[in-house]
Amino acid sequence: MALNKKGSRRITVDGIEYRWRFCRKPSYMQGLCWTPMTYTVEVASGSQPGTTLIVTSGQAHPGNWVSVESGPIRPAHVAESIREARRQGWHPTRVGSPFQLDRSAGFTAQP
Repeated sequence: MALNKKGSRRITVDGIEYRWRFCRKPSYMQGLCWTPMTYTVEVASGSQPGTTLIVTSGQAHPGNWVSVESGPIRPAHVAESIREARRQGWHPTRVGSPFQLDRSAGFTAQP
């Protein structure tokens, strides 16, 4: 699965360039703050897309419908997520199923 270039941001982590983005519109579950926001990451260079990283953050989507306060996803958070995924076995240049990284510890769903 290739990441849509439109709306993605570039980040360099440990000498490798990646692209990352999150969906501007929340899913139904994210809109009601039942699940946290997710974003995707992939290697920016190369003609062949590798494995996509899907990160589940620990905060509400900023476009939620119930006015729950949400902070921004900062490049430092993305970089740390990439490093953690690499430690857990994510190989961004290999072809395969998306790699899931759950960083939602402490997220509480809203009633």
